[in-house]
Amino acid sequence: MKQERLINRPFIALSFSAFLFFASFNMIIPMLPDYLTSLGGGEYKGLIIALFTVTAGLSRPFSGKLADQIGRLPVMIFGAVICFIAGLAYPFVTGVVAFFALRLLHGFSTGFTPTGNAAYVADIVPFNRRGEAMGIIGVAISIGTATGNALGGYIGSKFPIDYVFYTSAVTAVMSVIILSGMNETLTERVQFNFGLLKLKRNEIIEKKVLVPAIYMALSVYSFGLVLTIMPDYSAHLGINNKGLFFAVFVLASLGVRIVAGKISDKVGRVKVLKVSSFLLSIAMILIAFSNSFISLMGAGIIFGFAVGMNSPTVFAWAIDLAEDNKRGKALATLYIFLELGIGMGAFISGWVYSNSSANFERTFYTGAAVALIGFIYLNIATRIRKLT
Repeated sequence: MKQERLINRPFIALSFSAFLFFASFNMIIPMLPDYLTSLGGGEYKGLIIALFTVTAGLSRPFSGKLADQIGRLPVMIFGAVICFIAGLAYPFVTGVVAFFALRLLHGFSTGFTPTGNAAYVADIVPFNRRGEAMGIIGVAISIGTATGNALGGYIGSKFPIDYVFYTSAVTAVMSVIILSGMNETLTERVQFNFGLLKLKRNEIIEKKVLVPAIYMALSVYSFGLVLTIMPDYSAHLGINNKGLFFAVFVLASLGVRIVAGKISDKVGRVKVLKVSSFLLSIAMILIAFSNSFISLMGAGIIFGFAVGMNSPTVFAWAIDLAEDNKRGKALATLYIFLELGIGMGAFISGWVYSNSSANFERTFYTGAAVALIGFIYLNIATRIRKLT
């Protein structure tokens, strides 16, 4: 099903659907710390993202297997429908336990849709332009993330928080509508049956992509940290729109994603990732030193450059290493480690922060340290395995 042209109708439709999906679940993130505090659970802010990633990670082996068996589209649609249901359910939450139960449910959305999305992209683009393709789809995802964060922060500052949740639900429905009108790319499919949900040990992790997967976990630790701490850090610096930092760093990553993806197609994935991991460590240090709106947004731009270089490159690297008939499994493996890294970043940063502004600096230093470990691991592992 691969087309000679990179940009075609399926690719455009998928990009727009991805934009809406990522806008939907990111829209509520800036408002969740205060929302949890209002429910009496302010000291558990580290679990907001961590629990979300638990079910996202646990569902990856299933979404990978299903994407390779029943098709990419059913997997994507299922995740987007979960996003819609969660958006409608948040306004009815009345306690901390119910809130975290809903966060667990909501995590299934990103456990499914991005896996099918990445596999669909790999199905329809030329193999020698995968880095570029992942960069372009990453732009759509980044714009959706930035738009969702900024819009959620704006709506939450002007209207009751329920308006944010309902807008999130409507956005998810729009993503489902687009997916429903697309054609499946998996040629050999089976009908869904519950037997497919029984996983064998060798169906969980694709060993061929373990090196990029482990690197992924180390590189996204700082992202989980930022998702958890930045709303409070923004307020600490007197920034009213708690989604503004997210919008700035995501927008900064846009052009970098396409360029980095194209460069990695030519010079190799590892060279680009070495630069991005080092830059990520620098960004965390700059955020820790920020003491004003200008300095924080400047650090956010550097963070965006690092993320923009990293994401499309590591995904393209995993696709390069995977067998065609195990592409869903390989991408699911990558996402498992992505969720692990984000979850650890959220949980550990929430523990280090402990809801005290005195701990902001050391919290961001942990992000810098883990990013540096990722840089070191990349250098050692690729020399041993001779991967590029």
